[in-house]
Amino acid sequence: MTAPASVARGTLKGWLLIALVIIGLDQATKIVFDTQLAYGQRVPVLPFFDFTLLYNRGAAFSMLADHDGWQRWFFTVLGLGASVFIVWLMRRHGEQRLFCFALSLILGGALGNVIDRMVYGHVVDFLLFYWNTWHFPAFNLADSAITLGAILLIVDEIQRALRERRAARTGA
Repeated sequence: MTAPASVARGTLKGWLLIALVIIGLDQATKIVFDTQLAYGQRVPVLPFFDFTLLYNRGAAFSMLADHDGWQRWFFTVLGLGASVFIVWLMRRHGEQRLFCFALSLILGGALGNVIDRMVYGHVVDFLLFYWNTWHFPAFNLADSAITLGAILLIVDEIQRALRERRAARTGA
């Protein structure tokens, strides 16, 4: 069930504001690390976490990073297309708070990385988790927002399925 158009428009602005905050925080932190660290420099923070400065020309886990540049535009178009679809979903389901919050996080993260690709030709990463010789690929706040948004989408879907199961049992 969708909300009336006036309600959906009002809530859409709120969801877009959340995405804008994510974009702002993401871009601000990337600028700080890009200007304060040399490429590849690591600053130890915890025994398993460093700040670093790395550039990713590919996608998650540097997938396709070693190609000759076409992936920049592919992932830019993919991010923009996903963003249009996400806004459409938020407009259609604006009353579903957890669903739209999750989509707002994903939207902000996706556009944060799209901005990097368009402006720099790569994504700026600066968060590095590791243990002994094992390293998780470096990432940024946009990636974190996308991951948290995806987790919240799963939580939202589990909650929806449980509500439907309860309603089916009670006959409501």
